[in-house]
Amino acid sequence: MENLFELVCDLGPWKIIHICEPSVDLKAVLVIDNVACGPAIGGVRMAPDVSTVEAVRLARAMTLKNAAAGLHHGGGKAVIYADPKMDQEQKELLIRAFACSIKHAMEYIPGPDMGTDEMCMAWTQDEIGRSVGLPREIGGIPLDEIGATGFGLSHAVDVALDFVDFKIDGARVVVQGFGSVGKHAARFLEEKGAILVGAADSCGSVYHSEGLDLTELMNLKVQGKSVTHATLGAKGDRDAIIDMECDIWIPAARPDVVHERNVNRLRTKLIVQGANIPFTEGAERILHKQGVLVVPDFIANAGGVICAAVEYQGESQTSAFQSIAEKISTNTRQVLEEAAQKDIPPRDAAVAMAEHRVRTAMSCRRWSLF
Repeated sequence: MENLFELVCDLGPWKIIHICEPSVDLKAVLVIDNVACGPAIGGVRMAPDVSTVEAVRLARAMTLKNAAAGLHHGGGKAVIYADPKMDQEQKELLIRAFACSIKHAMEYIPGPDMGTDEMCMAWTQDEIGRSVGLPREIGGIPLDEIGATGFGLSHAVDVALDFVDFKIDGARVVVQGFGSVGKHAARFLEEKGAILVGAADSCGSVYHSEGLDLTELMNLKVQGKSVTHATLGAKGDRDAIIDMECDIWIPAARPDVVHERNVNRLRTKLIVQGANIPFTEGAERILHKQGVLVVPDFIANAGGVICAAVEYQGESQTSAFQSIAEKISTNTRQVLEEAAQKDIPPRDAAVAMAEHRVRTAMSCRRWSLF
């Protein structure tokens, strides 16, 4: 694992703000990575085991993601050290305290992420008048409700199919992290003819080679239950998801779930990354040598932030879906064509494209100001 100073380069991070408010037991970190393209948009992540290094890596992923998508926004990320399953009243108090602590960090626009949702953003908006991913009732486009990120993933798959040897009809899909991103990715892909054969959440996994009942799995999540309560399929621990044979494997949970020590357990042809930094760079290079196609996170999972940017501009949900489809399809094709032509991992092509856009923006202004 990198240390903090190994992650610093000419792109950033610009600011790292450590937050502590003992009266409500708030401990958090805000990283504003780069604002050359505009104010940073990035989610607020809540988990007991987050870290400053994780926040810095995620903030850089947002810089690249926003630049690749052609958004007039830089990248940032906030992490709150807490259990997202805490009592709702306690969570509201914590989020409101966090919002107040970043009130004057005007370069950062918070949005929902793992452990936070539209209601958390509503509390944030109420405190500081600045957030995205708001509930529909107060003018937002609810990212999780409509499945913006999952919708974008399905379009990345559409393009990636031109670079693999199978079609979407009957393609077997496994989702690691059956939450707000993973379940919608499965839904959109099933509508196109794919079959969900495996799913996992924090409590365990389930696999059925003939196909799982997606409606049942989604209802279980609404009830607050694990996918391991599914009627069909063999149950296992959450790490068993790595061994499930499929055509499309979608990571949609935590960082670094696949690394050099377990990457050879994967049995798939195409990986479309729904989570941020779900694979180590070394794992991706191993897969490239094995002929497994990996569509990088900040190319494939940009649907949520594209939707957030559209919301921030006051545009409609229809405009958001149109923008997601266009931007992700175009960028996925550009990256995969470049990677194929140069025989390099898709991430190398994607990073080069995004960094070029950021550095061009930096050359146009004194980048610490926007």
